[in-house]
Amino acid sequence: MSLKHDVRAVARGFQIYGDFLVAEPYGSGHINDTYCVVFDQAGARVRYIFQRINHLVFKDPVALMDNVWRVTRHLAAKSAGDREHRALTLILSRDGKPFFLDEKGNCWRVYLFIEQARTYDAVESPSQAFQAAKAFGLFQKRLADLPAPRLHDTIPDFHHTPKRFLALEKAIGADAVNRAALAKPEIEFALKHQAMTGVLLGASLPERVTHNDTKFNNVMLDDATGEGVCVIDLDTVMPGLALYDFGDMVRTTTSPVKEDERDLSKVTLQFPMFEALVRGYLDSAGGFLTSAEKRYLAFCGKLITFEIGIRFLADFLAGDTYFKVHRDGHNLDRCRTQFKLVESIEQQEESMNHLIETL
Repeated sequence: MSLKHDVRAVARGFQIYGDFLVAEPYGSGHINDTYCVVFDQAGARVRYIFQRINHLVFKDPVALMDNVWRVTRHLAAKSAGDREHRALTLILSRDGKPFFLDEKGNCWRVYLFIEQARTYDAVESPSQAFQAAKAFGLFQKRLADLPAPRLHDTIPDFHHTPKRFLALEKAIGADAVNRAALAKPEIEFALKHQAMTGVLLGASLPERVTHNDTKFNNVMLDDATGEGVCVIDLDTVMPGLALYDFGDMVRTTTSPVKEDERDLSKVTLQFPMFEALVRGYLDSAGGFLTSAEKRYLAFCGKLITFEIGIRFLADFLAGDTYFKVHRDGHNLDRCRTQFKLVESIEQQEESMNHLIETL
């Protein structure tokens, strides 16, 4: 198989010993280039994950890797002796750094492959949702005492919803590719909900170390027990609000369809999935969350879903310059799906809040 990169040459830059056997593309990610690489080490086949960090998305990969190095070391120390949970293990380069720059200037990292566990692209049951939320909650809990200095902001203002809304307003005003008329109902929906964009930022919530990409497929579940054993994809780990992470879990786990579903009648918040997320998250994170953070657990799902919706809408109006699209109107379809989920959350918000109060 012909690979996009000379992975064998990259491997020589890391402290990996034994014979290089094979490298194959791995996973379903769309940002970084990822390979599973196998080495023969004293007769045993040992697997590693190689990743080229996309410097077009992450402008400062060295700062990003400083975050990842500090976080993985801290998590490893907290996981010592914990057989049920594992931490990602970075392999150092030959010169002792947690990354390697190849001759073209690409930034690479290597993790030891986590065996006997896997990720799933879609949640299959409330039990899986519970385990994923519990794993993300434990991730936050174990990083709550990460020593100074503050982590780098790998993507500044990533979840600053008012600034995301300002970007939408600019896209509406510019109407660069004459699409505003095609999205009139969506624009009206967005403008109607503007008032909620600053709620979390104005609630005096504590800054935490957060993951910021809590899709279900960023948790590895144990093959035997089904337990969430490791949180992966740490590129967006940075300072933020704990509720950003829980909100994105609600957005990506509770609806039974993909985020670009055209049949909006299928888009709904499944309450059993939401309940599983709340129970799992509070099981691990409930001890360190403040009462104010818990009070906004239902609201944050609505806010983060709205935020990604307005991002899709702004990109549609700008001519699809950020998100990859695979058909005409793809970003508008994504926007409509998010806004329909916002509506479903609004319809069930009273019940969601009641559940949280009882827990």
